Amino acid sequence: MKILISNDDGVYAPGLAALAAALAKDAEICVVAPDRNRSGASNSLTLDRPLESHLHENGFFSLNGTPTDCVHLGRSGLYVEGFEPDIVVSGINAGANLGDDVLYSGTVAAATEGRTLRLPPIAVSSHSFYPEYYEVAAEVIRMLVRNLESLVVAPRTVLNVNIPDLPMEQIRGVHVTRLGHRVAADQPVEVLDPRGRKRYWIAGAGDAADREPGTDFFAVENGFVSVTPLQIDMTHYSGMDNLASWLEEKL
Repeated sequence: MKILISNDDGVYAPGLAALAAALAKDAEICVVAPDRNRSGASNSLTLDRPLESHLHENGFFSLNGTPTDCVHLGRSGLYVEGFEPDIVVSGINAGANLGDDVLYSGTVAAATEGRTLRLPPIAVSSHSFYPEYYEVAAEVIRMLVRNLESLVVAPRTVLNVNIPDLPMEQIRGVHVTRLGHRVAADQPVEVLDPRGRKRYWIAGAGDAADREPGTDFFAVENGFVSVTPLQIDMTHYSGMDNLASWLEEKL
């Protein structure tokens, strides 16, 4: 198996190193990651300038672009001659990507860019912003990837995996989950720069509004690995008939 690995925390992130070390035990890997933290970049592409890459001593490539840029270029074979990835694995993110987080997450976006490859891409995040057990999370993903050939899911499915930051013996199992939901984020935080000009920090994510059993929130908060299948087709099929009737009536 050939695995393209990326993230949004940047090429120097310890979660990226742990994931690469684990997956390299069973597969040929290529690592292409942003040259800095690009959390919250979502599925953005850099279209206003050319991109520059750099090869690091550990064999990782960095790119002065977004997570999506990294996978877009990485899967093209530009970095390793003849390398055609079977799958993209993105992470390990420091901090969970639960519920509405997937709309903004660069971790999930990097995985999404691998949606047309042979195997379903995986986005993996630790439930802690300061993880102590990256190696545990990496081994969980290694076990998933080793068995992925037998998984049957719809084309373009992305697996969003969130892992409790616990020793392996304390992880209680794996739950297949749906996305929960968060309340709206707090107001932006106004600050003054040294010259007295106003600047604004984007506030953190809102608290969970739906953390019922069956959600990704519930699973990780109770010590289970959460695996949520995401679909790229965002069409709201159940709303199409009502919308059609409304348009016929109003237009």
